[in-house]
Amino acid sequence: MVVRKIVKIDEIRCNGCGSCIPKCAEGALQIINGKARIVSDVYCDGLGACLGHCPQGAITIIEREAEDFNEEAVKHQKKKTEPKIEQQVIFQWPVKLNLVPIKAPFYEKANLLIAADCAAVACGSFRDSLMAGKRPIIGCPKFDDARAYAQKLAEILRQNNITAITIAHMEVPCCSGLKWAVDKALEASGKEIPVRRYEISVSGEINEL
Repeated sequence: MVVRKIVKIDEIRCNGCGSCIPKCAEGALQIINGKARIVSDVYCDGLGACLGHCPQGAITIIEREAEDFNEEAVKHQKKKTEPKIEQQVIFQWPVKLNLVPIKAPFYEKANLLIAADCAAVACGSFRDSLMAGKRPIIGCPKFDDARAYAQKLAEILRQNNITAITIAHMEVPCCSGLKWAVDKALEASGKEIPVRRYEISVSGEINEL
């Protein structure tokens, strides 16, 4: 252990937008539980290439006791993690609510992620924080018919074994139609399915409601 320069992330300021991740060539940063974090001190060279890319000003360089930067460990980590990025796949296609089938094998015991279609664009960590392990269905209640959404979702819930629902919508008022559609669909389906709801701010912050 030596005293050296290393990145520090202010977890209060960090909103998990993920802007810093691609700027760290060493792969020292990852989004974990909705916040950017240093995976290991040995991956951070302390040069601060990520500094100017945090819109929240959550990243600083400090001096503290830490393990030495290890270039060989960085190379090993990259080899280990790169295939995982390639293997991140969508479990079904299509994903638009207007296009998905009412009954399909991919719904079996699924945690259904019903999201506003602009949410993934607004939130850099959307895939890691909200989509992992879920079956995504996206839509826009502002430009589509929320009543039609509710009717189709009701049939999907009625005809398939859905075990959980996650709603992810923007903080803007028009997105409230997504929750309304899910509520109406659950009521019409006659099923009791646990629901978690997340609101995404226009700056990319994820908040559970």
